[in-house]
Amino acid sequence: MTLQVISANRLTDGIVVYLTEAGDWSEQIAAARLLESKEAHDQAMTRAGEAVARQIVVDPYPIDIDTSAGDRRPTRYREFIRASGPSVRRDLGKQAESR
Repeated sequence: MTLQVISANRLTDGIVVYLTEAGDWSEQIAAARLLESKEAHDQAMTRAGEAVARQIVVDPYPIDIDTSAGDRRPTRYREFIRASGPSVRRDLGKQAESR
């Protein structure tokens, strides 16, 4: 199984969030819980389903992650944009905050 994290959108504002080890939601992919087994994946999706039922997030799903560069990078470009912000105007969005 490839490394994965759970991504969703926060219901109050639509911001992309990631399920953390503590079971809460973070806007930062670096804080996301890494899922390394089917059991961890199933447990995380159950927890995400509970957050959907409590109307905290919507549409949780797993995304593949590459950690070979020392950080957590989504393997699909769509998820990379969701994690880092727009691919234009580097002075806006999440990418501007990291400067």
